[in-house]
Amino acid sequence: MTCNTRIMATLSALVLLLAAMAAIVPGRTAAASSTPVEDWQALTERAKGQTVYWNAWGGDTVINAYIDWVAARVKEQFDVTVEHVKLTDTGSAVARVVAEKAAGRSAGGSIDLIWINGENFAAMKRNGLLYGPFAEMLPNFRYVDVAEKPSTILDFTVPTDGFESPWGMAHFIFMYDRDVLASPPKSAVRLLDWARTHPGRFTYPQPPDFVGTSFLKQALLELATDRDRLLRPVGDDFEATTAPLWAYLDELRPHLWRGGKNYPESSTRLRRMLDDREVDIAMAFNPATASNDIANGLLPKSTRTFIFDAGTLSNSHFVAIPFNASAREGAMVVANFLISPEAQLHKQDPAVWGDFTVLDVAALPVEERARFRHLKLGPATLTPEELTPSLPEPHPSWVGALEAEWQRRYGH
Repeated sequence: MTCNTRIMATLSALVLLLAAMAAIVPGRTAAASSTPVEDWQALTERAKGQTVYWNAWGGDTVINAYIDWVAARVKEQFDVTVEHVKLTDTGSAVARVVAEKAAGRSAGGSIDLIWINGENFAAMKRNGLLYGPFAEMLPNFRYVDVAEKPSTILDFTVPTDGFESPWGMAHFIFMYDRDVLASPPKSAVRLLDWARTHPGRFTYPQPPDFVGTSFLKQALLELATDRDRLLRPVGDDFEATTAPLWAYLDELRPHLWRGGKNYPESSTRLRRMLDDREVDIAMAFNPATASNDIANGLLPKSTRTFIFDAGTLSNSHFVAIPFNASAREGAMVVANFLISPEAQLHKQDPAVWGDFTVLDVAALPVEERARFRHLKLGPATLTPEELTPSLPEPHPSWVGALEAEWQRRYGH
């Protein structure tokens, strides 16, 4: 049993226990806010001296360095300490909150802020594990571009309802070395045709790696006869709905790297394979990943990125506050800083991270707007205009179902 499988099994068991104990109030989907943010200045005063335990994925040194920068700025500006609790899987943090609620720990929780989206947010919201709503009360939320970036308030089709605050945009992209591959295939069908004539030169990360699972969703969105069906919860028609995907992967598999008998364990490993010219195409869920790797000497300068002609997946990532957070005010201060023009600009700098902003740049003060306009994205980073069209994420319930079926078919 993999680490991820164990975590999800534990989480499922704890959710069942929680429901059995009737700890969730009927008719409620999340914990009610007991501290309305009527006076932000007063809240920041209460936050002084607090330590915020921010549970966030810790698998990327670039992102870890950005979180360290956030911690330094928040400490300097607001006297709030941020401790980055590095996760390998967000599900482990969710399971901890579930366990604390099942044990009756309604205050003094071990997690104050959590980097989250997708199925983990849906599970926490559904089971009353979140504090809020708070997001739209944050002073900097007025800059968030909810009109042109609807994923900032719709997380994998699930309305956020103010129970999480966006802090970054993600877009599924492919990367290649233009000195090796002159014309990359820009659809799932053309990718299969290309793989047939270039055996062993393509693969994808093994699900449940996030990017590997995203590749499954990307292909399914193109191949499904009814794409809108994926926007609703998975049901008894799973086999029929996903049949085109498995037929496609069955055809693709013998042409993959190592004949589809092995898969890279992560997207990071896949990018190293691209650098070593073991494969000709890699993938990521950040448009700036290739530019970052070029700057750090991890990919050749001739690396470029592309999306499929019909578009690729995009989503937002968020922070949320558990219902029993110990440093609730401090967590809100951090969430607000994350959507400040200062933090968003620093984050979008490819020399820092390159993660795209959730803000409406046109709505910012003139000086801040100019800083965004003059920011160079990097040699391999597509512009926001080049990243269109974007495809919405399927309902989060499809993730576990797709991963389980992939494991049954190809994971041995």
